Amino acid sequence: PMSDDETARAQGMVAETPKLPEIDVNERAGHHTGNPRSMNRRLFMQLLVYRANADENPDVLAESIGASLEAHDSCGVVYRDVNDPRGLGVLTWSEDPAHFVTKVRAALLAPNLRGMSLREDFCMLGRSYAIGYESDLEYWLLKRPIENAVDPALPWAVWYPLRRVGGFERLSTKEQAGILREHAAIGRAYGEQGLATDIRLACHGLDAKDNEFVIGLIGKDLHPLSHLVRRMRRTQQTAEFIQAMGPFFVGYAIWRKG
Repeated sequence: PMSDDETARAQGMVAETPKLPEIDVNERAGHHTGNPRSMNRRLFMQLLVYRANADENPDVLAESIGASLEAHDSCGVVYRDVNDPRGLGVLTWSEDPAHFVTKVRAALLAPNLRGMSLREDFCMLGRSYAIGYESDLEYWLLKRPIENAVDPALPWAVWYPLRRVGGFERLSTKEQAGILREHAAIGRAYGEQGLATDIRLACHGLDAKDNEFVIGLIGKDLHPLSHLVRRMRRTQQTAEFIQAMGPFFVGYAIWRKG
């Protein structure tokens, strides 16, 4: 004889337990070439922005921040904030996000750095991710973002978060790919002319304002970075599917450790 549960299931009184989805957290690339690769590693990067108190010299603080990061075994970049004479940006990174709440935290809470205040509206945290076409997955995920950040020939940086409208996720994979190809082609054109390079980070669930991506535009000169942002406004992705962008942090690198 059947149990009560089996009888109820046979009579359609108990719904079948739905099959759980397969979860894959690896970064993947190369499927389009027939040479698939995957890696469960990625780089986390964080930008914090501070303002020096009225009785503090921002440039002295910048030197102290760099020294404190180095003393706490943390790599990073310190920027002068172009739009705030007393402002400083601090970019750090690690594969282990605990790095930010241990070494970076300790470095920035050093007693000699009490003369500055955090600009909470400019905090950005994201992780590198694969789009599937990377030829060298490890390089693109772990090394390229750092190389771009610390390159002494590329002192200018424009950092900003963004969020797409929900409708983008309802598009077919083919439709999304076409929209993203237009965006990527423009970025490559600026890169091949040495005008700008980028650092792309995903921040789903990591951003206080529910942004999805953090973008860093890095270059030798500032004007091409602004020009690139303006050019991107004409793309279908930005014109139709971006819900929010910014705030924009514009910085000039004065200390680097890779």
